[in-house]
Amino acid sequence: MAGNKWEWIGLDGLDGWWLSRRVFSKAMLERLTQKIHSSEQRHAGELVLAIEHDTPGHSRDTATRALEVFGRLKVWDTPLRTGLLLYISLNKHKFEIIADRGIQVEAAKWEEICSLLQSRFAAREYEQGLLQAIETIEEMLQNTCGSGAGPDDGQNHLPDAPVLL
Repeated sequence: MAGNKWEWIGLDGLDGWWLSRRVFSKAMLERLTQKIHSSEQRHAGELVLAIEHDTPGHSRDTATRALEVFGRLKVWDTPLRTGLLLYISLNKHKFEIIADRGIQVEAAKWEEICSLLQSRFAAREYEQGLLQAIETIEEMLQNTCGSGAGPDDGQNHLPDAPVLL
């Protein structure tokens, strides 16, 4: 049987809902917010973490859905075009990273982070995996986006708190 067992029987939305309620507690979301906030102090990048418990029926492909979320959350709307979306589809067990034009990182590097998240989530190490992914993204943004000096003058243009969809 290929794919997620819940998807195969048509109950993948329940799996995602259960994960979002059971795993992503208020305390965990606050710790992730703090990690993103402190990370953004060291570069001009703007990280948005979007967690969706059930991918909508109109967009069953996670890459397409991540692009839609990137636009809807206005991750592109930063002065230096340094917005980055880390999209998690809990019911599909898929991860996507969409970076704006101001972030010059090879696609293979983003795929490595997604693979890391895949393995950490499979081991039920949700928070540890996300914190490690944020640290890795921070290193990449420091290399490509610099210190934050520029037209935005280090302002925070996008929310640091994870967005639950």
